[in-house]
Amino acid sequence: MKVIENKNYQAERSLYALKDAILNNISFKGEEDGESPLKEASNITINNSYFDLRYPLWHDINLKLFNVEFTKNSRAALWYDQNVLIDHSLLNGIKALREVNDVIITNSEISSDEFGWRSKNIVGENLNIVGEYLFFEAKNLKLKKINYTGHYSFQYNEDLLIEDSILNTKDAFWHAKNVIVKNSIINGEYLAWYSENITFINCKIKGTQPICYANNIRFINCEFIDSDLAFEYSIVYGDIFGEIISIKNPRAGELNIKGSVKELINTADSKYKNELKLIINGKEY
Repeated sequence: MKVIENKNYQAERSLYALKDAILNNISFKGEEDGESPLKEASNITINNSYFDLRYPLWHDINLKLFNVEFTKNSRAALWYDQNVLIDHSLLNGIKALREVNDVIITNSEISSDEFGWRSKNIVGENLNIVGEYLFFEAKNLKLKKINYTGHYSFQYNEDLLIEDSILNTKDAFWHAKNVIVKNSIINGEYLAWYSENITFINCKIKGTQPICYANNIRFINCEFIDSDLAFEYSIVYGDIFGEIISIKNPRAGELNIKGSVKELINTADSKYKNELKLIINGKEY
């Protein structure tokens, strides 16, 4: 393996198509402001390095990044890459990850709008993430210990597992399919509209109008907090506890609720007949 150490690059495509190399203490910055310094690279390990230029890692294969910082200037940092490991790193540019496959991200800080769009086979653990439209149209994600703040997350996702996480987000899981969320806290308005086959296990759910126009949504030992106008035109199943402000025009399913529901709303102009079997503290409504 070729070793490159303690250098700065600022020209466009400065290490274009580099292969079989280890980069230590490298910076990519300068007045030349050159883009795509490591485009079309393969079998590259980057340690303790700094990126301050646009589009640095595109169409790369077999990347390992340890303690690497991408600034806000390094927009669209990793696109169209395959087989990537990122650990103890900072990703701060917009659109930092897009259309990448087979990625592991651990112990990192991410501040990036439109992160992870249309990516596949992503494993993430111990991540702090801030940004809008997280993982739009992504598939096959396994995320654990994620602390996320932003809006419009996990929309159009398929085959998603989230565990032990805190999600402060509105409009999460819209149009998502085949999702499991375990041991997590979800704070946000308009949860999982138009979604299908989502299971929430041991979760706390807070926010107005959760689970509307949704099909086959299941709850296992989940707590609802300050939620109103829930389950409109949705098919829902499972066990819930806590205080629900109101349930409006549910479609079907079966819910066993331990706690309280302050208001059941069934309007005359509802699109569907209410066929939900609803049991509240042992009494069927």
